[in-house]
Amino acid sequence: MIAFAGANLIDIAGPLQAFETAAGLSKGAAVKPGYRLLVVSEYGGLVRTSPGVVMETCALKDLHADEIDTLIVPGGLPYEGAFGLDSLVAWLTENGPAVRRLCSVCTGAFLLGDAGLLDGKRATTHWSRSEELQRRHPAIRLEPDCIFVNDGRLWTSGGVTAGIDLALALIEADLGHRIAAETARQLVVFVTRPGGQNQFSAPLSLQDARSVGFSSLHAWIAENLDADLRVERLAEKAGQSPRTFARLYVSKVGRTPARAVETMRLEAACRALEETRLPLKTIAASVGLGNEQNLRRVMLGQFGIGPSDYRERFSRPA
Repeated sequence: MIAFAGANLIDIAGPLQAFETAAGLSKGAAVKPGYRLLVVSEYGGLVRTSPGVVMETCALKDLHADEIDTLIVPGGLPYEGAFGLDSLVAWLTENGPAVRRLCSVCTGAFLLGDAGLLDGKRATTHWSRSEELQRRHPAIRLEPDCIFVNDGRLWTSGGVTAGIDLALALIEADLGHRIAAETARQLVVFVTRPGGQNQFSAPLSLQDARSVGFSSLHAWIAENLDADLRVERLAEKAGQSPRTFARLYVSKVGRTPARAVETMRLEAACRALEETRLPLKTIAASVGLGNEQNLRRVMLGQFGIGPSDYRERFSRPA
Protein backbone atom coordinates (compact mmCIF):
# COMPACT_ATOMS: atom_id res chain seq x y z
CA MET A 1 0.00 0.00 0.00
CA ILE A 2 1.40 3.37 -1.08
CA ALA A 3 1.17 6.30 1.35
CA PHE A 4 1.96 9.97 0.84
CA ALA A 5 1.48 13.21 2.75
CA GLY A 6 -2.17 14.23 2.58
CA ALA A 7 -3.50 10.84 1.45
CA ASN A 8 -7.00 9.86 2.55
CA LEU A 9 -6.59 7.74 5.66
CA ILE A 10 -9.55 5.48 4.89
CA ASP A 11 -8.20 4.82 1.38
CA ILE A 12 -5.24 3.18 3.12
CA ALA A 13 -6.75 1.80 6.31
CA GLY A 14 -10.01 0.50 4.81
CA PRO A 15 -8.47 -1.93 2.30
CA LEU A 16 -5.69 -2.91 4.72
CA GLN A 17 -8.26 -3.84 7.37
CA ALA A 18 -10.15 -5.93 4.83
CA PHE A 19 -6.98 -7.79 3.81
CA GLU A 20 -5.93 -8.30 7.45
CA THR A 21 -9.36 -9.68 8.31
CA ALA A 22 -9.32 -12.01 5.30
CA ALA A 23 -5.82 -13.21 6.20
CA GLY A 24 -7.03 -14.15 9.65
CA LEU A 25 -10.07 -15.95 8.28
CA SER A 26 -7.98 -17.89 5.77
CA LYS A 27 -5.75 -19.45 8.44
CA GLY A 28 -6.58 -23.12 8.63
CA ALA A 29 -9.06 -22.84 5.77
CA ALA A 30 -8.79 -24.92 2.62
CA VAL A 31 -7.41 -21.96 0.66
CA LYS A 32 -3.95 -20.60 0.00
CA PRO A 33 -2.54 -18.33 2.72
CA GLY A 34 -3.73 -14.74 2.97
CA TYR A 35 -1.68 -11.57 2.81
CA ARG A 36 1.50 -9.96 4.07
CA LEU A 37 0.87 -6.21 4.26
CA LEU A 38 3.38 -3.41 3.79
CA VAL A 39 2.86 0.38 3.74
CA VAL A 40 5.46 2.24 1.68
CA SER A 41 6.17 5.84 0.73
CA GLU A 42 8.60 7.63 -1.52
CA TYR A 43 11.28 8.04 1.14
CA GLY A 44 10.03 5.92 4.04
CA GLY A 45 9.59 7.10 7.63
CA LEU A 46 6.59 8.92 9.06
CA VAL A 47 3.84 10.10 6.71
CA ARG A 48 0.99 12.32 7.85
CA THR A 49 -2.39 11.49 6.24
CA SER A 50 -5.08 14.10 5.59
CA PRO A 51 -6.84 13.82 8.99
CA GLY A 52 -3.51 14.04 10.79
CA VAL A 53 -2.91 10.38 11.58
CA VAL A 54 0.77 9.57 11.11
CA MET A 55 1.88 6.25 9.60
CA GLU A 56 5.23 4.50 9.72
CA THR A 57 6.31 3.48 6.21
CA CYS A 58 9.09 1.72 4.36
CA ALA A 59 10.88 3.35 1.43
CA LEU A 60 10.05 2.51 -2.18
CA LYS A 61 13.76 2.15 -2.99
CA ASP A 62 13.90 -0.87 -0.68
CA LEU A 63 11.32 -2.75 -2.73
CA HIS A 64 11.83 -4.91 -5.80
CA ALA A 65 8.82 -4.48 -8.08
CA ASP A 66 8.86 -8.10 -9.26
CA GLU A 67 8.39 -9.20 -5.62
CA ILE A 68 5.17 -7.16 -5.24
CA ASP A 69 1.98 -9.12 -5.83
CA THR A 70 -0.52 -6.26 -5.45
CA LEU A 71 0.23 -2.53 -5.34
CA ILE A 72 -2.51 -0.09 -4.27
CA VAL A 73 -2.30 3.69 -4.71
CA PRO A 74 -4.67 5.71 -2.44
CA GLY A 75 -6.41 8.99 -3.19
CA GLY A 76 -6.25 12.39 -1.57
CA LEU A 77 -4.29 15.50 -2.39
CA PRO A 78 -0.71 15.85 -1.16
CA TYR A 79 -0.02 19.07 0.71
CA GLU A 80 2.16 20.50 -2.06
CA GLY A 81 -0.63 20.37 -4.64
CA ALA A 82 -2.83 18.05 -6.60
CA PHE A 83 -0.11 16.42 -8.68
CA GLY A 84 3.17 17.14 -6.91
CA LEU A 85 4.34 13.55 -6.48
CA ASP A 86 6.76 13.49 -9.41
CA SER A 87 9.17 10.95 -7.97
CA LEU A 88 6.32 8.59 -7.05
CA VAL A 89 4.87 8.89 -10.55
CA ALA A 90 8.32 8.20 -12.01
CA TRP A 91 8.64 5.10 -9.81
CA LEU A 92 5.21 3.89 -10.93
CA THR A 93 6.10 4.48 -14.57
CA GLU A 94 9.27 2.42 -14.26
CA ASN A 95 8.11 -0.31 -11.90
CA GLY A 96 4.34 -0.52 -12.37
CA PRO A 97 4.56 -2.87 -15.37
CA ALA A 98 6.45 -5.45 -13.26
CA VAL A 99 3.75 -5.68 -10.57
CA ARG A 100 1.27 -8.54 -10.99
CA ARG A 101 -1.75 -6.49 -9.93
CA LEU A 102 -1.92 -2.69 -9.91
CA CYS A 103 -4.78 -0.88 -8.13
CA SER A 104 -5.98 2.58 -7.16
CA VAL A 105 -8.49 3.93 -4.68
CA CYS A 106 -10.40 7.16 -5.35
CA THR A 107 -8.16 9.81 -6.94
CA GLY A 108 -5.19 7.46 -6.83
CA ALA A 109 -6.21 6.85 -10.45
CA PHE A 110 -4.63 10.24 -11.27
CA LEU A 111 -1.22 8.91 -10.22
CA LEU A 112 -1.64 5.75 -12.30
CA GLY A 113 -2.83 7.91 -15.18
CA ASP A 114 0.14 10.28 -14.89
CA ALA A 115 2.39 7.22 -14.97
CA GLY A 116 0.82 6.18 -18.28
CA LEU A 117 -0.56 2.97 -16.82
CA LEU A 118 -4.24 3.54 -17.62
CA ASP A 119 -4.06 4.54 -21.30
CA GLY A 120 -6.52 2.46 -23.30
CA LYS A 121 -7.81 0.82 -20.13
CA ARG A 122 -11.22 0.85 -18.47
CA ALA A 123 -11.02 2.74 -15.17
CA THR A 124 -12.93 4.78 -12.61
CA THR A 125 -12.25 7.34 -9.88
CA HIS A 126 -14.21 9.49 -7.41
CA TRP A 127 -17.40 10.68 -9.14
CA SER A 128 -16.57 14.34 -8.49
CA ARG A 129 -13.19 14.10 -10.26
CA SER A 130 -14.17 11.93 -13.24
CA GLU A 131 -14.41 14.74 -15.78
CA GLU A 132 -11.05 16.12 -14.63
CA LEU A 133 -9.37 12.73 -15.01
CA GLN A 134 -10.86 12.29 -18.48
CA ARG A 135 -9.61 15.71 -19.57
CA ARG A 136 -6.16 15.00 -18.16
CA HIS A 137 -5.95 11.54 -19.73
CA PRO A 138 -8.35 11.25 -22.68
CA ALA A 139 -7.03 7.80 -23.60
CA ILE A 140 -8.60 6.30 -20.45
CA ARG A 141 -11.89 4.49 -21.07
CA LEU A 142 -13.56 6.04 -18.05
CA GLU A 143 -16.58 4.44 -16.35
CA PRO A 144 -17.48 7.12 -13.77
CA ASP A 145 -20.48 5.42 -12.14
CA CYS A 146 -18.69 2.18 -11.22
CA ILE A 147 -17.76 1.38 -7.64
CA PHE A 148 -14.72 -0.44 -9.02
CA VAL A 149 -13.47 -1.54 -12.44
CA ASN A 150 -11.24 -4.47 -13.36
CA ASP A 151 -9.39 -4.44 -16.68
CA GLY A 152 -6.88 -7.26 -16.74
CA ARG A 153 -4.16 -6.65 -14.16
CA LEU A 154 -5.48 -3.15 -13.43
CA TRP A 155 -8.11 -2.46 -10.78
CA THR A 156 -9.46 1.03 -10.01
CA SER A 157 -12.15 2.09 -7.56
CA GLY A 158 -14.40 5.06 -6.91
CA GLY A 159 -14.56 7.44 -3.99
CA VAL A 160 -13.05 6.77 -0.56
CA THR A 161 -14.92 3.79 0.94
CA ALA A 162 -14.99 2.14 -2.50
CA GLY A 163 -11.48 1.00 -1.59
CA ILE A 164 -13.11 -1.53 0.73
CA ASP A 165 -15.32 -2.76 -2.13
CA LEU A 166 -12.18 -3.10 -4.23
CA ALA A 167 -10.37 -5.02 -1.50
CA LEU A 168 -13.30 -7.43 -1.13
CA ALA A 169 -13.28 -8.09 -4.88
CA LEU A 170 -9.54 -8.80 -4.74
CA ILE A 171 -10.04 -11.08 -1.76
CA GLU A 172 -12.76 -12.98 -3.62
CA ALA A 173 -10.46 -13.39 -6.63
CA ASP A 174 -7.64 -14.64 -4.37
CA LEU A 175 -9.34 -16.62 -1.61
CA GLY A 176 -12.83 -17.35 -2.90
CA HIS A 177 -16.34 -16.08 -2.23
CA ARG A 178 -16.70 -17.63 1.23
CA ILE A 179 -13.72 -15.76 2.70
CA ALA A 180 -14.76 -12.53 0.96
CA ALA A 181 -18.33 -12.84 2.26
CA GLU A 182 -17.18 -13.56 5.81
CA THR A 183 -14.76 -10.63 5.62
CA ALA A 184 -17.65 -8.39 4.54
CA ARG A 185 -19.75 -9.66 7.46
CA GLN A 186 -16.94 -8.91 9.89
CA LEU A 187 -16.60 -5.38 8.47
CA VAL A 188 -20.41 -4.93 8.38
CA VAL A 189 -20.45 -3.97 4.69
CA PHE A 190 -21.90 -5.40 1.48
CA VAL A 191 -19.71 -8.03 -0.16
CA THR A 192 -20.99 -6.53 -3.43
CA ARG A 193 -22.50 -3.08 -2.98
CA PRO A 194 -25.69 -2.54 -5.02
CA GLY A 195 -25.78 0.42 -7.39
CA GLY A 196 -23.02 2.72 -8.53
CA GLN A 197 -21.40 5.99 -7.47
CA ASN A 198 -24.23 8.05 -8.93
CA GLN A 199 -26.40 7.25 -5.92
CA PHE A 200 -23.98 9.31 -3.80
CA SER A 201 -23.57 12.28 -6.16
CA ALA A 202 -26.04 15.14 -6.44
CA PRO A 203 -28.01 14.42 -9.63
CA LEU A 204 -28.64 18.07 -10.45
CA SER A 205 -25.73 19.52 -12.44
CA LEU A 206 -27.29 22.27 -14.54
CA GLN A 207 -26.26 25.43 -12.74
CA ASP A 208 -22.82 25.93 -14.22
CA ALA A 209 -21.45 28.76 -16.32
CA ARG A 210 -22.63 27.27 -19.58
CA SER A 211 -26.29 27.33 -18.55
CA VAL A 212 -26.44 30.96 -17.38
CA GLY A 213 -28.71 31.86 -20.31
CA PHE A 214 -31.29 29.38 -19.07
CA SER A 215 -31.13 30.02 -15.32
CA SER A 216 -34.56 31.67 -15.22
CA LEU A 217 -36.03 28.81 -17.25
CA HIS A 218 -34.49 26.30 -14.85
CA ALA A 219 -36.01 28.15 -11.91
CA TRP A 220 -39.43 28.03 -13.60
CA ILE A 221 -39.04 24.29 -14.33
CA ALA A 222 -38.15 23.63 -10.69
CA GLU A 223 -41.38 25.31 -9.59
CA ASN A 224 -43.51 23.45 -12.14
CA LEU A 225 -42.13 19.93 -12.23
CA ASP A 226 -45.60 18.36 -12.40
CA ALA A 227 -46.55 20.44 -15.48
CA ASP A 228 -46.29 19.61 -19.19
CA LEU A 229 -42.56 20.17 -19.78
CA ARG A 230 -42.21 18.93 -23.34
CA VAL A 231 -39.76 20.82 -25.53
CA GLU A 232 -42.57 22.77 -27.22
CA ARG A 233 -43.71 24.18 -23.87
CA LEU A 234 -40.17 25.02 -22.80
CA ALA A 235 -39.47 26.71 -26.13
CA GLU A 236 -42.62 28.78 -25.74
CA LYS A 237 -41.50 29.80 -22.24
CA ALA A 238 -38.08 30.77 -23.63
CA GLY A 239 -39.64 32.73 -26.51
CA GLN A 240 -38.02 30.59 -29.22
CA SER A 241 -39.06 28.06 -31.83
CA PRO A 242 -38.77 24.44 -30.67
CA ARG A 243 -35.94 23.69 -33.12
CA THR A 244 -33.91 26.79 -32.21
CA PHE A 245 -34.50 26.27 -28.50
CA ALA A 246 -33.44 22.61 -28.59
CA ARG A 247 -30.26 23.42 -30.53
CA LEU A 248 -29.24 26.32 -28.28
CA TYR A 249 -30.07 24.40 -25.11
CA VAL A 250 -27.88 21.44 -26.01
CA SER A 251 -25.00 23.74 -27.01
CA LYS A 252 -25.14 25.69 -23.73
CA VAL A 253 -26.19 23.07 -21.20
CA GLY A 254 -24.65 19.94 -22.71
CA ARG A 255 -27.79 17.81 -22.65
CA THR A 256 -31.21 17.71 -24.22
CA PRO A 257 -34.13 19.58 -22.62
CA ALA A 258 -35.85 16.24 -21.95
CA ARG A 259 -32.82 14.87 -20.12
CA ALA A 260 -32.48 18.09 -18.12
CA VAL A 261 -36.13 17.93 -17.04
CA GLU A 262 -35.71 14.29 -16.01
CA THR A 263 -32.60 15.22 -14.00
CA MET A 264 -34.43 18.00 -12.17
CA ARG A 265 -37.38 15.73 -11.46
CA LEU A 266 -35.03 13.07 -10.14
CA GLU A 267 -33.25 15.60 -7.92
CA ALA A 268 -36.58 16.72 -6.46
CA ALA A 269 -37.63 13.10 -5.91
CA CYS A 270 -34.37 12.35 -4.10
CA ARG A 271 -34.85 15.35 -1.85
CA ALA A 272 -38.38 14.21 -1.01
CA LEU A 273 -37.17 10.68 -0.27
CA GLU A 274 -34.47 12.04 2.04
CA GLU A 275 -36.61 14.60 3.88
CA THR A 276 -40.17 13.17 3.99
CA ARG A 277 -42.05 9.92 4.55
CA LEU A 278 -44.52 10.61 1.72
CA PRO A 279 -45.69 7.54 -0.23
CA LEU A 280 -43.70 6.82 -3.38
CA LYS A 281 -46.72 7.37 -5.62
CA THR A 282 -47.26 10.82 -4.09
CA ILE A 283 -43.63 11.78 -4.66
CA ALA A 284 -43.71 10.50 -8.23
CA ALA A 285 -46.80 12.55 -9.03
CA SER A 286 -45.50 15.70 -7.34
CA VAL A 287 -42.29 15.77 -9.40
CA GLY A 288 -43.97 14.98 -12.71
CA LEU A 289 -42.92 11.33 -13.05
CA GLY A 290 -46.53 10.20 -12.99
CA ASN A 291 -46.45 7.01 -10.99
CA GLU A 292 -44.31 4.84 -8.77
CA GLN A 293 -43.24 2.61 -11.67
CA ASN A 294 -41.78 5.55 -13.58
CA LEU A 295 -39.99 6.77 -10.45
CA ARG A 296 -38.47 3.34 -9.95
CA ARG A 297 -37.45 3.09 -13.62
CA VAL A 298 -35.68 6.46 -13.58
CA MET A 299 -33.87 5.79 -10.29
CA LEU A 300 -32.74 2.34 -11.35
CA GLY A 301 -31.47 3.76 -14.61
CA GLN A 302 -29.56 6.57 -12.90
CA PHE A 303 -28.45 4.99 -9.62
CA GLY A 304 -28.85 1.24 -9.96
CA ILE A 305 -31.14 1.20 -6.91
CA GLY A 306 -34.86 1.86 -6.47
CA PRO A 307 -36.57 4.58 -4.42
CA SER A 308 -37.15 2.39 -1.35
CA ASP A 309 -33.47 1.46 -1.15
CA TYR A 310 -32.48 5.09 -1.70
CA ARG A 311 -34.74 6.23 1.13
CA GLU A 312 -33.39 3.56 3.47
CA ARG A 313 -29.79 4.67 2.85
CA PHE A 314 -30.14 8.44 2.72
CA SER A 315 -33.25 9.54 4.59
CA ARG A 316 -32.75 11.75 7.61
CA PRO A 317 -33.74 10.27 10.97
CA ALA A 318 -37.04 11.50 12.35
